[in-house]
Amino acid sequence: MITREEDIDAHALHRRGWTISAIARHLGRDRKTIRAYLRGDREPGVRARAAADPFGPFAAYCAARLAEDPHLWATTLFDEVTGLGYGRSYPTFTRALRARGLRPHCEPCHPAKGRAVAVIEHPPGEETQWDWVELPDPPAHWGWGGKACLLVGALAHSGRWRGWLSASMDQPHLIEGLDRVTRALGGLTAAWRFDRMATVVHPESGRVTASFAAVAKHYGVQVRPCPPRRGNRKGVVEKANHVAAQRFWRTLPDDLTPEQAQQLLDTWCTRRGDVRLRATADGKATVATLAAREPLRPAPPVPFPATMSVTRTVSAQALVSFRGNFYSVAPELARTAVTVRRRLGSAHIDIATAAGTVIARHALAPDGAGTMVRDHGHVLALEQAAMTAASTAAPHRRKQRIPPGLAALAAADALRAAAGSATEPAEAVIDLARYAAAARGRNTLTT
Repeated sequence: MITREEDIDAHALHRRGWTISAIARHLGRDRKTIRAYLRGDREPGVRARAAADPFGPFAAYCAARLAEDPHLWATTLFDEVTGLGYGRSYPTFTRALRARGLRPHCEPCHPAKGRAVAVIEHPPGEETQWDWVELPDPPAHWGWGGKACLLVGALAHSGRWRGWLSASMDQPHLIEGLDRVTRALGGLTAAWRFDRMATVVHPESGRVTASFAAVAKHYGVQVRPCPPRRGNRKGVVEKANHVAAQRFWRTLPDDLTPEQAQQLLDTWCTRRGDVRLRATADGKATVATLAAREPLRPAPPVPFPATMSVTRTVSAQALVSFRGNFYSVAPELARTAVTVRRRLGSAHIDIATAAGTVIARHALAPDGAGTMVRDHGHVLALEQAAMTAASTAAPHRRKQRIPPGLAALAAADALRAAAGSATEPAEAVIDLARYAAAARGRNTLTT
């Protein structure tokens, strides 16, 4: 094997009329080696095999099978070639498949891989891209289960993005997130871009659902679903998803509440995300500068009136936790499940039983304020219930001697009497007339 530099020198000297022997003596190589490189039989930097390739006889069969079925498992193909006489290991077999590139590209399964991608123009104020991100392993004290949901909205032209943490991806939570992120971005664009999420469009047809059509009318935006199998159509928000997962969620401390985590995300987007430099026709500008130039429309005065419902368990103090605050209910509902309902834009929340009966209505406190909102009637009822349940009697000692009392002794005597009457035999009744008749017959002498 010769180096690339030696190969360049050999070709240059050969063009100048040097013989192969002279080139071999000049480079200190064998003549057969120089001849092979000059004819193109060997490639510089690649060592020739000392033995024949054991995969060579099976390459045509594997290429034909993978052309028929591009998704054929390598283990299945390995079983087939083993039956045909292939004697090497499975890792050697898969390495040979990759080295020869025998598995063809499947366009329907990889629409955004292995093909040219056009640059999509995004005029200022034209489009906002939206997407959900599932973030694993939220802090256990949040009570959100095994995942948290982050709704990310990004301005397609400037690249400014904001996110909103949620415990659910249902439509009411989506609508609240759309409203909050829109106001954080500074206003509305002409259109909203979504993938085919079922809360916005029908996944099969791509048509907007009837429930979300009212939301789009309320905010005055067009709904643009992504075409089928075009994952790179909303690349701006996809990149924001990646940044949010790696630079925000990956290092999130465990001792934060959801409201504190949301505040931390908003701060990061302002201090870090908005100072990124973007290339423009006039040079470079920050994301914040480009976003300030976008012609955004103001958001409606109030959010779309969607009703959110979450299930909560009442504490022993008859309090219900919701968005970092506590709201009181009647003490009879302690340790039971209730439903907290909130209509977006309203200044109060309703607490209902599992049957749907509203049992309390409270003024809504700011998220994460740690406020305890209690009704005066609930306070009095809780105090009365606590005083009624309390007792001034001294507790029993574990080694105290307490013999049976009079009531217990009387009950024991009754039990003994009933048991004795059931076991003793009944008194016999003797009829003397029968004995007299028998005696008269025996005393008569026979003549």
